[in-house]
Amino acid sequence: MKIDGGCHCGAITYEAEVDPDKTSICHCIDCQQLTGTAFRVTVPAPQEHYRITKGTPKIYIKSASSGARRAQAFCGECGSHLYATSVGNGAKVYGIRVGTARQREQLIPRKQIWHRSALHWLPEFGGMTTVEEQ
Repeated sequence: MKIDGGCHCGAITYEAEVDPDKTSICHCIDCQQLTGTAFRVTVPAPQEHYRITKGTPKIYIKSASSGARRAQAFCGECGSHLYATSVGNGAKVYGIRVGTARQREQLIPRKQIWHRSALHWLPEFGGMTTVEEQ
C-alpha cells in the first residue's frame, strides 16, 4: 500500500510503500514517554520503500534498556514524531508513526507488543496478536 504524510506544520513530508497488516501498537515505557501518551502505533517500511520528499528531520538517538540504539526522527519545528530506525550499518526498516500518514484510517493495528507495560485504564484491544514483551 502506498502512503504519504508528514509532520503537523508541513515542514517535512514523506512517501512509503507499506504492508498495512504489519501495523502494530507498542506499549513500552519509552514509547509512552516519547509520544506523551499511552502507546505508539507504527507501520514498518524497508529503507528502499521510504523516502523523505520535503525537509530534513532532526534525529535523537535513544538507548533502550536492552542497549539497542534507535534513531528517533522528528520535526524540529513542530515536534511531530515521524519514524524510528536502527543505528549503524545494515539494512534499515523505518517504523513510520501512523498518525503522520494521510491514510491512517486504513492502517489498523494487528498486533500489540510490550503489553505488560500497557496502562491499566486502557480497554483491551481485541482481534489482534498480543505479546507481553517484544
